[in-house]
Amino acid sequence: MSVHESDVHTISPEMPAMFDGMKLAAVATILYILVRCLNLKSPTAPPDLTYQDTTLNRFLLKSCPQLSKEYIPPLLWGKSGHLQTALYGKLGRVSAPHPSGIRKYLPMQDGATATFDLFEPLGEHLTGDEITMVICPGIGNHSEKHYIRTFVDYAQKEGYRCAVLNHLGALPTIELTSPRIFTYGCTWEFASMVGYIKRAYPHTQLIVVGFSLGGNIVCKFLGENRKNQERVLCCVSVCQGYSALRAQETFLQWDQFRRFYNFLMADNMKKIILSHRHKLFGESSFKMLDADVSRLFTATSLMQIDDNVMRKFHGHSSLKEYYEKESCVHYIHNINVPLLLVNSADDPLVHDSLLNIPRTLAGKKQNVIFALTLHGGHLGFFEGDVLFPQPLTWMDKVIVGYANAMCQWERQKPPCQSGPLSENSCVEAKV
Repeated sequence: MSVHESDVHTISPEMPAMFDGMKLAAVATILYILVRCLNLKSPTAPPDLTYQDTTLNRFLLKSCPQLSKEYIPPLLWGKSGHLQTALYGKLGRVSAPHPSGIRKYLPMQDGATATFDLFEPLGEHLTGDEITMVICPGIGNHSEKHYIRTFVDYAQKEGYRCAVLNHLGALPTIELTSPRIFTYGCTWEFASMVGYIKRAYPHTQLIVVGFSLGGNIVCKFLGENRKNQERVLCCVSVCQGYSALRAQETFLQWDQFRRFYNFLMADNMKKIILSHRHKLFGESSFKMLDADVSRLFTATSLMQIDDNVMRKFHGHSSLKEYYEKESCVHYIHNINVPLLLVNSADDPLVHDSLLNIPRTLAGKKQNVIFALTLHGGHLGFFEGDVLFPQPLTWMDKVIVGYANAMCQWERQKPPCQSGPLSENSCVEAKV
């Protein structure tokens, strides 16, 4: 036997074992990465609640079990805030229905035309009362988005009339009638929609609902003027950031890939703005003559777009002033109707430091409940067993459940109560 043949016979039996070891190591590495990325070891738990112990809050928590029960996302991917957010962004919802509504057009004083879609209830409300949900969607969203359609269909079946604002410029089929689109905290269009509902339905009571940016708008609207809270039973805000000024610094960080999400949202905003470029930047647009349009094309963050374009719609002299004036953090403490603030701890868009705002507010005010889930991402909150999510999300159920509880409370509250129950104001209601 030659030396060469001897080496072959000596080495070859070891080669398969070595490759098997490499395969096992590769599989183990992949599994480890999946477990870490998918957060599979994270436990499921009920929402972390911050609230004061009042008769009203005890009634709400008892009557809305979603707030105290364990939230269980789909096992394989539901504990990842990124996947929850991505699925919401791309899919919206599973098997989204097509509720039938009527589009309303409201002329504004500056020449703009606000639009909203009105959906009548599909059944009687459990209290027999006439209740209208006035809904403000997230950034650049409208009534045709899947998550809005799913929620509206569910609310209709529970006996609610729904009015959904279409953010100015967000609907691709609706042309602008003035050189202005929606901004982070402009409440003009939402106020116009609410005013229409109050006039058209003088006996209806209102449930105010805001998603993401819409949560900022509705809380700012209610806190701007006490009259805005008239005939409002309660307000629910989901996944908002409360302060754009504090959030802007976190959006430039790569933690939780926030800088990447910032880029994606900026790209979407550019598309919306540029789709209306002739109205916004045309010769007749006196508001936007000093806007640096070339910088809009090269912008890679929302802050750059806000500084070069958005702040100028309302004449703000600086980005700081724009964020200060348009954030609900300066108005939310003026809200006296019951207020439910919902956020997710793994929301990649809302930094953990911003959650001190609702937590502190709930600790100081009797009418506020702050619910923080472990999982859910940004407007995801999908529920399911292993892989496939259910059509209705935890978010849909908790909003309607809270609204139902508030309507029941309004029906049976002590006659001396005209608002949230104070422990020292009268005898407790039976719950």
